[in-house]
Amino acid sequence: MATFPRHTWIERMKGAAFLNIDTYEEVEADQTATGQAPGVVALVAVAQAIGGAGAGGSGILFGAISALLGWVLWAGITYLIGAKLFGGTATWGELLRTIGFAQTPGVLHVLGIMPVLGGIIRFGVAMWVLIAGIIAIRQALDVSTRKAILTAVLGWLVIVLPLALLMAVAGR
Repeated sequence: MATFPRHTWIERMKGAAFLNIDTYEEVEADQTATGQAPGVVALVAVAQAIGGAGAGGSGILFGAISALLGWVLWAGITYLIGAKLFGGTATWGELLRTIGFAQTPGVLHVLGIMPVLGGIIRFGVAMWVLIAGIIAIRQALDVSTRKAILTAVLGWLVIVLPLALLMAVAGR
């Protein structure tokens, strides 16, 4: 059984936000982090809800639901693509943990409520979360950065294209 330093939830969040590879390796190996990862995602969901308050009630609800569902969906899709298509070695649980912690920069979505700067902040945070997600995928799957990026892009397309199609059909 792998041994690793026992870091607190906050220390792990900090390591994940600063893109510390050792943090992602630790979270991947520590099954107790499976209970911590939803805490990260829930905290991000609250930040998104607050940051989306300018969009009204639907923005708050959408922010909270999308963070939680997106995490589970993203982990499942990256598992299927990365492990089955690109030969990665992770389990779904390992991806769930690492991708959960990769959401950490999303706590800054709370700043999205700021007029004018909110959109810029949300975009910057989204890019930061994307980079953290690629690192999480790479470390969990034990694949190259190229394969991690391809996994992330293909996973994004799997999620976004059906949503775009539904919105087009619904006329939105």
